[in-house]
Amino acid sequence: MNDPFLGKGQIEAPGFEADELKGFARTIAEIEWLLVILVLLYQIVQGRDEDKAGPIYLGIMLYAAFVIGFRYFNIYRNESRWKIALETWAMLGFITWILFHTGRLESPLVNLYLLTIVTSALTLGKLITMLEMALVVACYVFLGYSSTNDSLFWLTNAGDFMSQLAPMLLVAYITTMLSADIRNALSRIKIISETDELTGVYNVRAFTAIAQRTHRQSQRYRQPYAIVMIDSDNLKAVNDTYGHEAGNRLLKLTVHCVQQSLRDTDVFARFGGDEFIALLPQTTAEGAYEVAERIRKTIANTPLDTQGKQVTTTVSLGISHYPEHGEEFAVVMNHADQALYTSKKSGRNRTTVRGGAAVPTAA
Repeated sequence: MNDPFLGKGQIEAPGFEADELKGFARTIAEIEWLLVILVLLYQIVQGRDEDKAGPIYLGIMLYAAFVIGFRYFNIYRNESRWKIALETWAMLGFITWILFHTGRLESPLVNLYLLTIVTSALTLGKLITMLEMALVVACYVFLGYSSTNDSLFWLTNAGDFMSQLAPMLLVAYITTMLSADIRNALSRIKIISETDELTGVYNVRAFTAIAQRTHRQSQRYRQPYAIVMIDSDNLKAVNDTYGHEAGNRLLKLTVHCVQQSLRDTDVFARFGGDEFIALLPQTTAEGAYEVAERIRKTIANTPLDTQGKQVTTTVSLGISHYPEHGEEFAVVMNHADQALYTSKKSGRNRTTVRGGAAVPTAA
């Protein structure tokens, strides 16, 4: 659900999940190999039944082959929660196979199921973790039923059965809740790190990362984009005359006016001080000029209300366009900055396209 406090060009959902899944994938790989090592050590130290050694070593080899092929040979290339789910199900199957050959529910390895539950709870959320728990219960039923010929086993031992499962249910619930809290906290931290504190739009760091990614996509698919740099003409005068609180409200008003003229696909950021920048994907220079003029007129026609006065404010704008004004992102940015400088030098409250004259238009 969108945050109601965010507008166009502001951060709604940074690309957090991909980084998160990459981190989890490395951890899961370590858990998988830890599981293999634990079972191997158990068999070396405790394995006394030679008849069962073969199936156990077979299970270890098959599971190790699965991990190597699935993770290191890129059988499934893209990291996703479904990939992690498949890995936990394979882990569950391996553990059940080992338990079946090491004493079933009496096996000292029965608590290995906790690895599957914790992995699922940390990475897959409540719904998939509930499914994992259902699979664990099914495995418990299978292992318990296969260890006795008593058809009334589950009726007479229901209490013991539940006492074994209860800790796992508790671990699943607590880990899922903690994981959700941690993910929310990390997501908020990432949002804060990429957001301008005063205006709530992207900061330079976030804008640069997104813009460079857009530039690479534009190069690959030969699609245009435009950069619009926006500078407030009146911030210093408003600060000097009415105070910094009025200046802060002017910046927020500027953001509000700009957002009214942008699409949801456009990227808007505070570039520093009284300067802002907008990235317009798949936009021609002519289209960017129309947007810039709309922004300029909107701000000129929206006075700042401060100390009972209506203070008229304006902005100057500079536009550059890819690929017309440069093949490299840094070059396109530099040309937008030069166009903005031309607008400021030519009298302010005007829009300049790189290579063209500043064009004043009646607001």
